[in-house]
Amino acid sequence: MLTAVWVAVVAAAAAFVAGAGVAIYVMLKAARLMSETSAAVAGLRERGDLLIERANATIDQAGEQIARTGTVTASMEGVTAAMAELGGQFSAVAPALPAAGATGGPLAWAGALVYGVRWAVGNRGAPGRDVPRPMGHTARGGRWADRPGAAADRPGSAAGRPGSATGRPGRDAGRRAALASRGNGAAR
Repeated sequence: MLTAVWVAVVAAAAAFVAGAGVAIYVMLKAARLMSETSAAVAGLRERGDLLIERANATIDQAGEQIARTGTVTASMEGVTAAMAELGGQFSAVAPALPAAGATGGPLAWAGALVYGVRWAVGNRGAPGRDVPRPMGHTARGGRWADRPGAAADRPGSAAGRPGSATGRPGRDAGRRAALASRGNGAAR
């Protein structure tokens, strides 16, 4: 019986040693987990502090921009008030504008004179151009008609087509005859 007690004591001691080993192993793992967790929390705290510092800097910059915007707005209000005052002074000093249907005064006469001189200088040396036309347009042929050698230079010109510049009858000859007969018929 003594041997059975000794076997039971040795088995209990072995179980106690095994249980203590497992408990120590679990406690070491828990300690490592706790140290890693505390390191992670410290890292997060540092990152959070950095993020808060950046946010504060951004808020400070936004506050400066708002202050600048307020300054610009105040100066624009001052400019608007000064312009309104200047407009009032100008309207008090300047003569009233003429009515909408009134003929022009000296400024309109000067504009007409400048237009006439410009037109005359532009038509100088061009025979047969005695009818004023809007600038850039001609009676027939568009922008190429008033240039020297226009029929030969103009893309898609009628030079060389039958019935145009060559004198041969072509598709335009019938049209011209029809238009001429209408004109003669209307005159009768």
